Amino acid sequence: MGLRSQAALAEAVTQAARSIGLRVAVTARTVRRWESSEPPWPHPDHARALEALFQRPVAELGFTPPWSEGATAAEMHAAQPVSAAIHNHRRLGPAAAEVPSSVVSDYAIATSAYRRMYWSLAGARVHQPVSHHAVLGGDLLDHIPQTERETLARAVSECSLLAGRIEFFDLQKPELAQQSFVLSLQAAHEANDSLLGAAALAHMAFPPAFSGDRSRAEEARDRVRAARAFARRGDANGEMHAWLDAVEAEVETRFGDTRRALDLLHHAEQLYEAKNDRPSPLWMDWFSEIRLAGFKGNTLLAAGRGRDARETLERVLADLPDDAVKQQSVVLTDLAAAAVVEKSPELACTYLSQALDQLGHYWYATAMDRVKTVRQSLRKWDSIPEVRDLDERLYNWHTT
Repeated sequence: MGLRSQAALAEAVTQAARSIGLRVAVTARTVRRWESSEPPWPHPDHARALEALFQRPVAELGFTPPWSEGATAAEMHAAQPVSAAIHNHRRLGPAAAEVPSSVVSDYAIATSAYRRMYWSLAGARVHQPVSHHAVLGGDLLDHIPQTERETLARAVSECSLLAGRIEFFDLQKPELAQQSFVLSLQAAHEANDSLLGAAALAHMAFPPAFSGDRSRAEEARDRVRAARAFARRGDANGEMHAWLDAVEAEVETRFGDTRRALDLLHHAEQLYEAKNDRPSPLWMDWFSEIRLAGFKGNTLLAAGRGRDARETLERVLADLPDDAVKQQSVVLTDLAAAAVVEKSPELACTYLSQALDQLGHYWYATAMDRVKTVRQSLRKWDSIPEVRDLDERLYNWHTT
């Protein structure tokens, strides 16, 4: 293409991104990683920009999809992102005869069942059936009577959103999650459902926020702004606006602005205090007033307010329902972090041991990641018996 340096290619990719409405900046360092002997799979926005520049799929540019390494053809198909799988299904030639409209209600019922099962089963166990269910729904969209398409598309959007949540929070695969969230957004468009669109966009803020890359802060904030616009368009209730406050607070906490985050969480609390709200959509089962308090406890921790965080999180732990096992493990690790801030390593180890008990029954990658972070903060107390006992548990065969 006449590009004579890595810097020139980086600039060309950046310009291609802008031409398709993406606000990303590629550097020569990124290009060096792409040109290495084992290049990493590009960030989704970078992949789109590369495809726009070279006018060919990113898999033809020397990148190996992370879900295909060492896999058979059948395994590749089973493990590919939901969005790619549906794209492949929906281009398989002429549409087959229309299927009965009863399939739509059956599909929606199964989607609701998967949503409920997620809270009782390990994410890794339900991921494959949920992903395949989303693929099935995308395939059926071409074969359903027009009068039923919005209903089916709404269920596909919900299922893809669940797949993305599992991929991000349970499996820690943000690239796969991002593609599932994009598919959820596309299906929400077909369903003309602004609230599902808002949910998908808000979830798309999590991968850049959790990336540790401060240059992606504006990307995360842009997703939240878009989610808020969709929520207003869909006349969202107070609880959804409170959740968007919590998502934005998580973004600001991750990028160091805890004051802004606490202001957002205070506003969310005020929305709950109004008490004159319409019910939330059934699919929005991941948020509640007590989970809002969990967000606040984590932000108080990041602000260095250990005592306030501990008091808030203790209330959360006491009020969480018995079936909220994944959230319980997260709260326990945050309580451990609060104990470290208050210079109580023995109590921190007690909370971490309880979290490991939960994780032994219900694996949750997000919680385990926090366990490791808290353990790192205990290094000055490595010699005390409680920390050594914790290491015996943390580095046994199961957790390792």
